[in-house]
Order: sequence, then structure tokens, then C-alpha cells
Amino acid sequence: MNSDRTMDSDRTMSSDRTVTAAQTLAQTAVQTADWRRRVFALYASVRRIAATDVPAAHAHWISCRNDLFASHPASPLLPEDLETFTGLPIAPYDPDWRFEVPIVPAAESRRMEVETGTDGTVPFELLGTVRIPLAGTLDVWRLASYGGGLFVPVKDALAGRPNGTYGGGRYLIDTVKGADLGLDTDDGEATMVLDFNFAYNPSCAYDPAWACPLAQAGNTLPIEIPVGERYSGH
Repeated sequence: MNSDRTMDSDRTMSSDRTVTAAQTLAQTAVQTADWRRRVFALYASVRRIAATDVPAAHAHWISCRNDLFASHPASPLLPEDLETFTGLPIAPYDPDWRFEVPIVPAAESRRMEVETGTDGTVPFELLGTVRIPLAGTLDVWRLASYGGGLFVPVKDALAGRPNGTYGGGRYLIDTVKGADLGLDTDDGEATMVLDFNFAYNPSCAYDPAWACPLAQAGNTLPIEIPVGERYSGH
């Protein structure tokens, strides 16, 4: 009889743990979805404000991101970093780093598969390139899976240097996550707004549990880009 009670107790405890794990998973998924919803809304407001005042749009972007990082349950900051967080290290706005550039279609197909750990292997296809005046070219990638999306990371000469930029590069455009500064297809030509003042660090810069797509050779520029989010970590 005692053995039966013990087995019943073990089953109950196992069931409780399963329910708790499922509840935690659901809570995390909802929090992540809410984070992305807020980021989509943030960039929509950035595009709206930038139509008349780009520096004001940049200030709004900084303020809202600081609030998200400081208070949202899906913040990528580790608990020990959250305790001392006072704001993201973002350089003052410089209008010389904002461009509207055409996407030059890729001459040949190329595929990039990124093992993210959390989302499995994420496939990207090369869509084309954009030329940045006095800097070089950047590859524009298309997310070749459900939902699609455009992705433009960038790594500059400050990457990995003390008080420089994140060693793995930063993101300029990631439309599947809401980071979109402006797209157009006037006169049959696809163009996009690339504003390096809005370059931001991927989540893996703050929490090593994340595995992020990073800038490859085609998204590396040989010059220093002094604007956007900096990196003071290790």
C-alpha cells in the first residue's frame, strides 16, 4: 500500500513539473511575442516621425529601446546587467550616415544557413547588394523560410575593439523582427533606407544563450562607423 502511495506521489510530482514547464514555455512565448509587437510598433512610429524630423525619430528610438530593455520581461539583458542598466550606449545622431539606396539584384544565387540553436537552422538567400557611398557594398539577404523578410547586418572596423562595436557585427535591417526604416519600389526599382545611426546589437551581444545570424564577409565594411549602438561588453 505504501509503495502504491509513493508511486502515485511520484506521478503527481512529475505531472506538476510537466505542467509548470509548459506554463513557463507559454509565458516565455507570449512575452517574446509582445516584445516583437512592441518593436514593430516602435519602428512604425520611427518611420512616421522621420518623415519630418529624423533626429527626433532617433531620439524616440533610443528612449523606447531603453524602456524595453529596462522593464520588459523579454529583455535580453542578464539579471546582473539589468541591475546596473542606465541606458544603451548609442552615439549622437549624424545625418551623414543616412542613405536611401537601390538594391542591385544578385548576379548569382547564394545561400547562407545559420544554426541558431533556439530556432534551428535558418536559411537566407542573397537578394542583392547596396552601395554605401565612400564605404563599400553590403549584401541584402532574404529570409528563405516562412514569413520571409529582409536582413542587412553590418560589421565595421570598430568591431571587437575596446568601446567600439560588437565583434559579431550589428543589425541595420531585420524586417521579420520589425526593424525596417523604409522600403520602396518606385519606377520598378527596389530601394531601402539604411541609417547607420539605428544600427543595433543582436541579442547575443547581451545574453550568450542566444545564437544570432552575424555579419559575413559581404556585410563587412573596412571603415569605422562611429554611429549607432556601441558595445562596452567583452
